[in-house]
Amino acid sequence: MPEPVIALESLSKEFPTEPPVRALSEISLTVDKSDYVAIVGPSGAGKSTLLNVLGLLDRPTSGSYRLDGVETITMGDGARTRMRGSRIGFVFQSFHLLAHRSVVENVMLAEVYGKHDRRTRRARALRALERVSLSHRVDFLPDRLSGGERQRAAIARALMGGPSLLLCDEPTGNLDSHNTDAVLDLFDDLRDQGMTIVVITHENEVSDRAGRRVRITDGVLSEDP
Repeated sequence: MPEPVIALESLSKEFPTEPPVRALSEISLTVDKSDYVAIVGPSGAGKSTLLNVLGLLDRPTSGSYRLDGVETITMGDGARTRMRGSRIGFVFQSFHLLAHRSVVENVMLAEVYGKHDRRTRRARALRALERVSLSHRVDFLPDRLSGGERQRAAIARALMGGPSLLLCDEPTGNLDSHNTDAVLDLFDDLRDQGMTIVVITHENEVSDRAGRRVRITDGVLSEDP
């Protein structure tokens, strides 16, 4: 059997305040390749903390987190940074596109600090834009794009490194219903292509489209039927 993309076992995160705050409590979760999982819950429930741990941006206090079969808890900072750059793509509510750079240049910036061949970077960016159906906007500046097109450009940038996991934090939070549908259709297509997607959301429309929904409340995770 192939290794899960995400395997959490008894994972906890505690912040050393006075008194200590336990943001995540004994979480166990398995996400296989091509899974599409929505994580839902109220504000302050631990969604952002969990996203930071999954994205190797923060370390848990205890437990295990294996990414593609590799234990990440004992990794040094350099190894975690390399794994984050090669295995994880991030999509945020704010698109984080540079206003003075074209769409294709924004996508190419995903590899500024990578070790990929610079001579073929533009070609890889164009292929990523084709995957998100944005080939007709490659030379546009971001202010000429709709909100949905900006998010698709951001998704193309996240796909540049060929990640095994796409982590999305409220990806439709700045979009109207039409552009939300377009982005969710794109997620469906990416999942069908084998991408593993985890979405943090408070919107039922988004979580209803996922294959699985897990709920976090007061740092405790449970799976919705």
